[in-house]
Amino acid sequence: GVSRVKQCFLVPTATGMALTLSLLYFRKKRPEAKYVIWSRIDQKSCFKSILTAGFIPIIIQLERVGDELRTNLEAIKARIEELGPASVLCIFSTTSCFAPRAHDNIPEIAQICKDYSIPHLVNNAYGVQSSKCCYLIDEAARVGRVDLFVQSTDKNYLVPVGGAVIAGFDRQLVAEVSKSYPGRASGSPTVDLFVTLLSMGASGFKTLLSRRKNNFVKLKDQLMHLADRFKLHVLETKNNTISIAMTVGKEGRSATHLGSMLFTRGVSGTRVVARSVKEIEGYRFEGWGGHTNQPFPAYLTAAAAMGMEEEEIDIFIKRLAKVMEKAKSEENDVPNGVEEVNGQAATQPQQGQPQREGLSLPVEPRPGSSQAHQQSRPGSSQAQLDDVQQLETRTGELMV
Repeated sequence: GVSRVKQCFLVPTATGMALTLSLLYFRKKRPEAKYVIWSRIDQKSCFKSILTAGFIPIIIQLERVGDELRTNLEAIKARIEELGPASVLCIFSTTSCFAPRAHDNIPEIAQICKDYSIPHLVNNAYGVQSSKCCYLIDEAARVGRVDLFVQSTDKNYLVPVGGAVIAGFDRQLVAEVSKSYPGRASGSPTVDLFVTLLSMGASGFKTLLSRRKNNFVKLKDQLMHLADRFKLHVLETKNNTISIAMTVGKEGRSATHLGSMLFTRGVSGTRVVARSVKEIEGYRFEGWGGHTNQPFPAYLTAAAAMGMEEEEIDIFIKRLAKVMEKAKSEENDVPNGVEEVNGQAATQPQQGQPQREGLSLPVEPRPGSSQAHQQSRPGSSQAQLDDVQQLETRTGELMV
């Protein structure tokens, strides 16, 4: 855990709204500030928490080092100098995330925040289950500045969705954030967490943490064997101790089709990321899902998360192998190499459209885009329908 922490409280909201609450608290302390410097992570709730709080996001693109995406510290410093420290509300960093992104360099960012007297907000949504993430926050508090860090209850404590823990190293600061929460809410998230922690106890929770570490090693080992078998590549992301990425040998819709095949077979946690573009409230992201504008070959991610059992890894690898075999052997009629924007074929930004740090100014929706999307949605092929029918009639075996 984070040994230096002084205070925390549970809010009956998901992580995104807890981050928004934290940002709104900073506004009281820095009323003239309007920018949030954000090290890019392709999770909508993080980005939308900035927009919901009414601030302007300054996206810092990550640096690619081998297969891994890391914090661009020089770009952060350059934007602070350009905008002026007084106009920056905070620096918004992240610990745990989907590979191939690594955790941000939290201690170095904390030192920058200390040097420029800028608040530091850490998104630690998945990080309680990772001793490495907890160590980084502890070390950051020792060498620099960390005002608040936020974690999800469902991702770390095996409780239903709908709670987050806001924590910090200053009792008064955390108490003030707690008092800023408006109104009342359901007590269910607090009761769920309280009962769960009582049931597990300290030893039970530590056992789950240890098991998760062992499962990560096993999952990575089995994915590497699978990659060798199908001549694929497990991306080397040594600083990500939760998530693993492996190329799939296909691109565009042929790649994402693998994800739908896995979902049909009961594998819901795996993401397949192909080159794509996404617009969020007028902000355009190239390479959405991959945390970067620099293209990777299409890949899937799998995470060794809290509560996973060894048997589940074996089942997952078996189903993934069957899907890879099927994709390799069948005549796939899904178009290959097609990029998408919000589910539609990607178009290049209009000539002359302003771009800044991988981010565009708000754009007008394309006329008739909704109708075009409906008309262009591909129908299910007969082979796919036959496949589903066979799956529905098979019993007493894995859905592979």
